[in-house]
Amino acid sequence: MGREIGSTQYTRSERTHYRRELRRNLDLFETFLDTAEFRTEGTIGVELEMNLADSSLQPSLLADEVIEEIDDEEFVHELGRFNVETNLPVTHPRGAGLRDLEHELHTRIEQADAAAKARGVRVVPVGHLPTLTSEMFQDDTWRSPGARYEALENTVMEARGEEVHLLISGEGKGLDVEFDSIGPEAACTSMQLHLQVSPEQFADVWNAAQAIAGPQAALGANSPFLFGRRLWHENRIPTFTQALDTRPPEYATQGVRPRVWFGERWITSMFDLFEENVRLFPALIPESRTMAEEPLLTESASPRLHELMLHNGTVWRWNRPIYDPGEDMPHLRLENRLLPAGPSAVDMAANAAFLYGMLSSLVQERRPLWSRMSFEQAAEHFELCSRWGLEARITWPRLGKVRVADLLVEHLIPQAMQGLRDLGTDEDVIERYQEVLLGRARTGRNGARWQIDTVTSLELRGASREEALARMTELYIEGVHSGRPVHEWPMPARGQSDV
Repeated sequence: MGREIGSTQYTRSERTHYRRELRRNLDLFETFLDTAEFRTEGTIGVELEMNLADSSLQPSLLADEVIEEIDDEEFVHELGRFNVETNLPVTHPRGAGLRDLEHELHTRIEQADAAAKARGVRVVPVGHLPTLTSEMFQDDTWRSPGARYEALENTVMEARGEEVHLLISGEGKGLDVEFDSIGPEAACTSMQLHLQVSPEQFADVWNAAQAIAGPQAALGANSPFLFGRRLWHENRIPTFTQALDTRPPEYATQGVRPRVWFGERWITSMFDLFEENVRLFPALIPESRTMAEEPLLTESASPRLHELMLHNGTVWRWNRPIYDPGEDMPHLRLENRLLPAGPSAVDMAANAAFLYGMLSSLVQERRPLWSRMSFEQAAEHFELCSRWGLEARITWPRLGKVRVADLLVEHLIPQAMQGLRDLGTDEDVIERYQEVLLGRARTGRNGARWQIDTVTSLELRGASREEALARMTELYIEGVHSGRPVHEWPMPARGQSDV
């Protein structure tokens, strides 16, 4: 869905043609996957989505102006007019690559924030902008320009046939609100981690990523507030799932799969995921290759597979398979989509270090983790850790019931650091991110916990929820630019007047 499209409405014949081409793409991909040569350099990449807030810390709809001010093709629109996205240069986890990634994250945040300041606003890398209100989505002004965004909303809402219903547990009665748009999806801003993978190793890498999705979500949780309510620690997970759910309740009851999907089984090949996408999900954006005026092949004769790639972009797996035909040689990637944006550059680089280190270690195990854990357990861990963050308790192979923070400190973080050593990461880089990750897990203070504790502290001093969220957002922005990891960010001082 990153590419622009030419239409927002499609005829029945266009949909029928697209379906035929999609199945042809799938057959071609199966053969190509078995016979072609792919790049297998193990490179990594990052996409970072950020929010815009005005001088009152409320969401700002100035993405057009801020992107124009930045004047850099690596900064683009996202679904919401209060979002911007940047794509970082490809690097490698070996050597000082992760430290370079941290530097690039810091540079991009500062670059965007400088441009935002010139327009009277600020950039906030966070999973949900804490001051966002449901009133934002009462009309279409929240949505960025572009046919693909309008088409996405049209097709999701038409397929669903009724309003989007967010029903999420949390403080009090939780959140129970309806929207006549997919606007809440724009509230979810993420850091997406990419890893180039060989065809032979993709299934093991994907299975490993699914198996550790729960602890990964707990460690990086940074989205506890939405529309003024304290909900899950990583509330992007239920929000994104429900905002893009094309199923009316009856279809969900019948077992129809959601388009935002954890999955339902371990895989043996990357092809399994693409085959599931085609078999289980109807097309949302049925724009064929001929409609898009895209050539069939690249200059190196790799098939572009236009229909299959467009369809893949409308099934939002938390770990998504990516085929890229490239210009000289094709490659395959895992796209890890479950982490929120923020808090600081060092935190995000540490989150990347954890994922890449864990994947490196897990695929080398003689008895893989996913052979000792049911897929249903992995899905349950993901939900529990998204809901409770580092406070979650999960059942882990050979350990039984364990607090996820203790699991991370005693087992997973050391394992991830050894995985980085196996990749050839510099020792001083490993030590830097190990310190950040262990500090976060030992204190129990990830981004979500810092936000919750700060708002609670401010409310105890007499602030209203609205005032506390605005002040917390202001302190959060200060923390982002301090360069310190979130577990070291200060809390409001005793006796300090914060409102």
